[in-house]
Amino acid sequence: MFNPKLGTLLTAAEFGSFTRAANALNLTQPAVSHHIKELEQQLGMTLFLRKKGQISLTPEGEIVVQYVRRMKALEQQMMQELKSSDRRLTRLRVGITHTAESNLITEVLAKFGRENDSVSITITTDTIKNLYDAMEHFELDLAVVDSTVPSPDLNALMLDTDCIVCVLSNNNPLSRHAMVTLEDLKKERMILRLPSSATRKLFEAHLLSLGMSIDAFDVAMEVDNIATIKDLIRKDLGVSILARSACMDELRKGKLTALPIENLSMVRQMNLVYRKDFQHMELLYEILRLYHDTAMQLQ
Repeated sequence: MFNPKLGTLLTAAEFGSFTRAANALNLTQPAVSHHIKELEQQLGMTLFLRKKGQISLTPEGEIVVQYVRRMKALEQQMMQELKSSDRRLTRLRVGITHTAESNLITEVLAKFGRENDSVSITITTDTIKNLYDAMEHFELDLAVVDSTVPSPDLNALMLDTDCIVCVLSNNNPLSRHAMVTLEDLKKERMILRLPSSATRKLFEAHLLSLGMSIDAFDVAMEVDNIATIKDLIRKDLGVSILARSACMDELRKGKLTALPIENLSMVRQMNLVYRKDFQHMELLYEILRLYHDTAMQLQ
């Protein structure tokens, strides 16, 4: 089974220190160093650069760590399969983006868990890039993302379509308009997602197509957490560009206003992504059914 020395390698890479890895593994520091030295001898290459009590992976070490992550995840998946004598899935690991965290999918997964109480569900929130990385390393079974599938090893089922809108306080004079213009937005303090977010990238790409730049707008704050952005908007401290699905609860309760932006039709798909070797398609179709039923109830 999974070699303890490989576990030591992963922990040392995570902490960037043999001493901290030893504390986490309840080993001595010499024992950790010995594990790494034996691995390096077996592979015939240096895995870590050592300098003043700190360590960093060599390019070869980076490659080894990537494959060891896969080995560990595959063994965990194998053991989980073996525990299921009737071959039914007993654990479902789902990754969602920060945008998806605020929409229907978490409620749908909770309903799915209630109807399938033999399945334990773990939800991880992260960036699209990190979610796809976890899928490639067998650390997630499913991912809910608003992007196209980047790997031939992955498939996708479309859950829904979503649009990017201007979200603003009900007290903002623009909330009484049918839509906002880009000139309107230039006069507003904007609270936007980080530049690395898919929502921000889509907005900037559409601006570029119109010969405009984000630099023309008053970006007062950049915030990673969508709940924080919505709270600031409710207090009329700025406006934002968000996925409509991330604001559905507030819109239903009349706490926020969401308006289309003139000349910007920013529509995208929300996909349920899975590996091609996923063996439980009936569960995916059940999640799709629950999602669509829940969405219909809210209309």
